Amino acid sequence: MSQPMPTRPPVVTPPQSDNGDLDLLPLLGTLVDHKWLIAAVVALAFMLSAGYALLARPVYEANALVQVEPKTAPLPGLNAVSELLAESTPQAVTEIALIRSRSILGAAVAELRLDIQARPARFPLLGNLLARRYVPAAPGAVASAPLGLSRYGWGGERLDIESLELPDALLGKPLQLIAGDDGSYALRSPEGEPLLEGKTGAPAEGAGASIEVAALHANPGTRFELVKQPRLSAISTLQAGLAVAEQAKDSGIISLSYQLEEPARAVAILDTIVDLYARQNVERNSAEAATSLAFVNRQLPQVRRDLEAAEEALNAYRSRTQSVDIGLETQAILDQLVATEANLSNLRLQQAEVDRRFTREHPARRALMRQIGELEGTRDELTRKIEGLPETHQELLRLTRDVEVGTLTYTNLLNQAQQLDIARAGTVGNARVIDAAAVDTARPVKPRKARIVMLGTFLGGFAVVAWVLLRHLLNRGVEDPQAIEQLGLPVYASIPLSPFQRDHESIGRHRPKGAREPHLLALDAPADLAIEALRSLRTSLHFGMLEARNNVLMIAGSSPDAGKTFVATNLAAVLAQAGQRVLLIDGDLRRGTLHRVMGFEPGNGLSDVLAGRLDAAGAIRHSAVEGLHFVSRGQVPPNPSELLMHPGFGALLEQVSTGYDLVVMDTPPILAVTDAAIIGRHAGTSLLVARFGFNRPRELELARQRLEQNGIELKGAIFNAVEKRTEGYYAYAYYDYRPERT
Repeated sequence: MSQPMPTRPPVVTPPQSDNGDLDLLPLLGTLVDHKWLIAAVVALAFMLSAGYALLARPVYEANALVQVEPKTAPLPGLNAVSELLAESTPQAVTEIALIRSRSILGAAVAELRLDIQARPARFPLLGNLLARRYVPAAPGAVASAPLGLSRYGWGGERLDIESLELPDALLGKPLQLIAGDDGSYALRSPEGEPLLEGKTGAPAEGAGASIEVAALHANPGTRFELVKQPRLSAISTLQAGLAVAEQAKDSGIISLSYQLEEPARAVAILDTIVDLYARQNVERNSAEAATSLAFVNRQLPQVRRDLEAAEEALNAYRSRTQSVDIGLETQAILDQLVATEANLSNLRLQQAEVDRRFTREHPARRALMRQIGELEGTRDELTRKIEGLPETHQELLRLTRDVEVGTLTYTNLLNQAQQLDIARAGTVGNARVIDAAAVDTARPVKPRKARIVMLGTFLGGFAVVAWVLLRHLLNRGVEDPQAIEQLGLPVYASIPLSPFQRDHESIGRHRPKGAREPHLLALDAPADLAIEALRSLRTSLHFGMLEARNNVLMIAGSSPDAGKTFVATNLAAVLAQAGQRVLLIDGDLRRGTLHRVMGFEPGNGLSDVLAGRLDAAGAIRHSAVEGLHFVSRGQVPPNPSELLMHPGFGALLEQVSTGYDLVVMDTPPILAVTDAAIIGRHAGTSLLVARFGFNRPRELELARQRLEQNGIELKGAIFNAVEKRTEGYYAYAYYDYRPERT
């Protein structure tokens, strides 16, 4: 007689990709399966981001505009070279670097005491929000502290520090200033140790520290966090927060912005920086004029001495030769030569200024040297004409030229000195403020609430979707019965996972000792889909065990948490409810938990019978299900495997099998211990429990090989805790088909 084939749900092969590319349908199905988790995480991310946007302190931005104009020449009256010097003057890039320099920002830090930070302690989470919403009834009013929480500031607090000197060891560390009555205060170290005590308006000293508080408005007991940063740290902080940029290339318009939680302070900081820069610009230009004036004043005495010497030489020559004047032709040559020499003298003065400011290869210097070369060529040509004159005329012409050139040079230097003195006194600089610092208190730049909420919600959704997909890709547990059948194990039943099943498995593992009530899903929820699947398994076993050598059924598993105990207990209950006499034995002598599910104590069980302390009749107990009897594991023995290998175990099974229609054995994991292999040699039918998404195909294959090596043939497998999936076989394999209520 041929053995009937076990009945099981029809297997539908999931769609495969033809070209080996990634199939997106399973991934989409995974997302749909976890839609409630994704929705919950997205909702949580939305609430968290919205809460942050509401609770975060607003940040305001102060803005200012400065125009930098081209510089004029340092020496007045030098037209050609003045244009070159003006064109080569550094523009916005240099001015931006000057604005962000330590000289200007350091002066701002010192003037506004930006190295001192004082903030009142706020109540966690809601403190800042409540303080911002507080509207003082009068200037200097402070919000009252609710519920006696006076250590926190609730709005309107103010602490102005006139000066603060600390030892180097306390720089950059948070001190604690506690407000007292009538303007008194106490300063404590970061560890809470007292440093000094003082009163508003008077300096106080103690423990190497000194402080002067200009104003203190707070409830007695309010705590302020006081930090003094090192000067360079304060400048670096200011540099990091200050944004300076040219609005358009070569426009000379520089925009400055600074962001801070306190709008008035942001305006004050930016106004101070702009004022310091404009003042420094004027001082820099005035210093250039003063330097040029000093250079001209150094040249005047020498030019005057040269002029006096030339006049004396001319007068002496005229007295000696009785010559009074020169001819018209010679006079014309003299006038040209004097003009050329005067221009050369001015250009050489300019050369000294240019050499001080630029390198030898600078375009301004090269243009100046080109002009000097042209005038020297003109001078040489006139000199050659003079050499054709009589010797008397040549000497007279030379001496007259020296006097006139010296007179003209000395006059020009006097004029330049007067102009430079006027320029130094009336210097206004080449930078002017177009827009003073201002801030829009109605529109803070941070936080951008809509953007934060959208970005936070998106990141939350992205994170949970990525987690779900990554978990799906990394989870290599069996999710299709076809993978089990490819191992040569027919699937006798696929038991869907239900909330009742999950609860029962958890209670079975963690039920407290001494519990007396059974906790069987077959009793608590007989219409559950998992129980319906076990009834289908009962039918399959009826035909599958027709040719078995005995009526002993072993429920095995490859690893813990596969659900063997759940399957064994509820299958036994379903068999008993069908009118069969069933004996359920806990074969896990190490960590068996069947007694907790059945509502018994573990003592007086299988190990006690095998050890000879109890007979079989004393170990068998009646359960809450009619026809179902139970044998617990007994006391945990030191040698479980040796007890099971004792001949008495086989004799026990032969004895009890005659009095029952079916004996169901729950066993420990085969890959963990060898007990299941020992028990399986006495069982006529063996089934392997595989958990959906938990046990891997390789793990099931090793379990099958381990059993077969011990001469145990697995009849098939039970696919346990199958979860419903949107895409694939399990999208339609099970339906809820309950009796209609009348």
